[in-house]
Amino acid sequence: MNWSNFIYFAFASLTLWIVGLILLYRIKSLSVGKIFIFAGILLFSVFIAGLWIGQGHPPLRTIGETRLWYSLFIIIVGFFTYLHWEYKWLMGYSILVSAVFIFVNLLKPEIHTTNLMPALRSIWFVPHVTVYILSYAMLGAATIAAFAAMRELRSNTRLIPLVDNLVYIGFGFLMMGMLMGAIWAKEAWGDYWSWDPKEVWAFITATAYLIYIHSRLRGYPLKYNLWLLPVAFILLMITWIGVNYLPAAQGSIHIY
Repeated sequence: MNWSNFIYFAFASLTLWIVGLILLYRIKSLSVGKIFIFAGILLFSVFIAGLWIGQGHPPLRTIGETRLWYSLFIIIVGFFTYLHWEYKWLMGYSILVSAVFIFVNLLKPEIHTTNLMPALRSIWFVPHVTVYILSYAMLGAATIAAFAAMRELRSNTRLIPLVDNLVYIGFGFLMMGMLMGAIWAKEAWGDYWSWDPKEVWAFITATAYLIYIHSRLRGYPLKYNLWLLPVAFILLMITWIGVNYLPAAQGSIHIY
């Protein structure tokens, strides 16, 4: 399996997800829609597994490959959130976000590579990057839910527990990723933390979500708290993608 097969798996998975979403809205018995969405998740996972085998290492090397995982994880988060909370719109937004990342990967095939530099040949490679991408998916879903909660704030606060739970779990994964990265950095470069540009922005992002959690626990105005999440997610996007384009980061040990 290689990247030339991606277009077929991507469009087939998107078709299954979109048909499944339509069925969720149109058919009283929701089981059929769930089956289609789950089938799309399985198909997309098959491509990732095949790519992993074909490359001989986990497809987590480039920004494009992390977008591939994000496309999958945001759907999984949306699907399991739907199963628990039954918010169809969140499933729809998850499909939309996944589609955007899929199309970016289709339009930028030059970013994919099978080369793996020595520093990445570590037992921490897979858990570190996977946990981070999973946290990004959770926190992305939390941001979407926060926007919906702002619209319904006066009439319905049912979304607030969903937002909080997504942030708590996403933040937990985010901190796990940072801790794993620190251990990996010690093994690879001799220091747990070097205030590299990527590390600085990761610290800023984690602080932003910690401020949200602190604000919620202290009982600050809900509308103010919810607006913290889009700001925090912008910082997260800078950490993940934006830092790579900053002049100060060109000598970063995190830019491969």
